[in-house]
Amino acid sequence: MSLDRRILIADDDLEIRQGVAELLSGMGLEILEAETGPEALAIVRRGDIRLALLDNQMPGATGLEILQVIHEETLRVPCIVCSGDSFESLERMARAAGALAVLKKPVEPRVLRTEVVRALDLPNGLGPLSNGH
Repeated sequence: MSLDRRILIADDDLEIRQGVAELLSGMGLEILEAETGPEALAIVRRGDIRLALLDNQMPGATGLEILQVIHEETLRVPCIVCSGDSFESLERMARAAGALAVLKKPVEPRVLRTEVVRALDLPNGLGPLSNGH
């Protein structure tokens, strides 16, 4: 699997991680998972992912805190932050820290797929790179 198709799903809820991975499974992505903020940040710091989907409420560090570290360390990893709480203030702070999108949980599957496609600049938005792209 090529590096440009590797993404991180960071959420402390196993069912959510598995559901998002299943939702994105037909897009030809390699999915890494993290359960805690520090685990997610370690994966991002390795520099081998193309996109991070960050839950805002995780043990050890919030998605917003991870986003701020990514910005401070100029790691250049696009991020989508997801949260179910205090959404408007979080959205302002996350966008100021460089989030590509801030999605309210529960996230509508079509919206999530659309944002992932946009972030990765996928051709036609679907499938592996088998069509010559």
